[in-house]
Amino acid sequence: MVRDLLTIAELGRDGLLEVLALAERTDLGTPLAGKGVALVFQKPSARTRNSMEMAVVQLGGHPVYIQKDEVGLGTRESAEDVARTLACYHQIIAARVMDHEDLLRMAAATERPVLNMLSDKSHPLQALADLLTVRQLTGKLEGAKLAYVGDGDNNVCRSLAEAASLVGAELVVASPEGYGLPDTLDNVRQVVDPAEAVEGAEIVYTDVWVSMGQDDETETRLKAFAPYQVDEALIGRCPEAWFLHCLPARRGEEVTDAVMECGKSAVWRQAENRMHTARGALAWMLEG
Repeated sequence: MVRDLLTIAELGRDGLLEVLALAERTDLGTPLAGKGVALVFQKPSARTRNSMEMAVVQLGGHPVYIQKDEVGLGTRESAEDVARTLACYHQIIAARVMDHEDLLRMAAATERPVLNMLSDKSHPLQALADLLTVRQLTGKLEGAKLAYVGDGDNNVCRSLAEAASLVGAELVVASPEGYGLPDTLDNVRQVVDPAEAVEGAEIVYTDVWVSMGQDDETETRLKAFAPYQVDEALIGRCPEAWFLHCLPARRGEEVTDAVMECGKSAVWRQAENRMHTARGALAWMLEG
């Protein structure tokens, strides 16, 4: 059985909890000994590259970082041909892509497991790290109260919402009109007022307002999201809440320096957990 990991929803509740359990183990051995893992990057990333390379090494494997021009995904070669080529050398193919459809085509073309390191639709590795961090901070997943303030219609928020729905966490997303979550999910509520979203929250989460590929929307987005900055006043409405950010942060836009550096900021633990959950995800895929 090939275990692809393309979205949190497709991973399902059992798969998600299994990955988190594997992420916390230190006795996984070296199932990738003598084997390679292809890391294809159409988009650059500090956390994804470092966490994935170290996760592969910790499982005994050899990570191969592949830049976009080296494969020309969809231009120099089709997604199918890239996947078939990499399958000749690697046990797992991981890709960080612009278009989620490319991941689907790669997964359909090969019997090697394919891992989504980020697409326009989904960011499952981030959501896994988020949940591991939430459980470490609050001691639970089911019933945990999360608030996400900012762009609800991006890959980070979509994957977080899928994850929260699967494990029974309560997520409230505060976004301007037109920037909310595209889907309705159990345990997930959409509001406009950020103050309403953080009421009683144990976790307050935000992300950048302008993602890669949205530069032409910068002025419009900055104006729309200006009332959604996570500052001391907003976080003061839930003083016991922990602050999370998937990073990189644009300090002074979606979050202030004071919040990033406050005693309740857990963004660096969250960043470290990217490595642990990547290791868990790889181990889960190998078990297939």
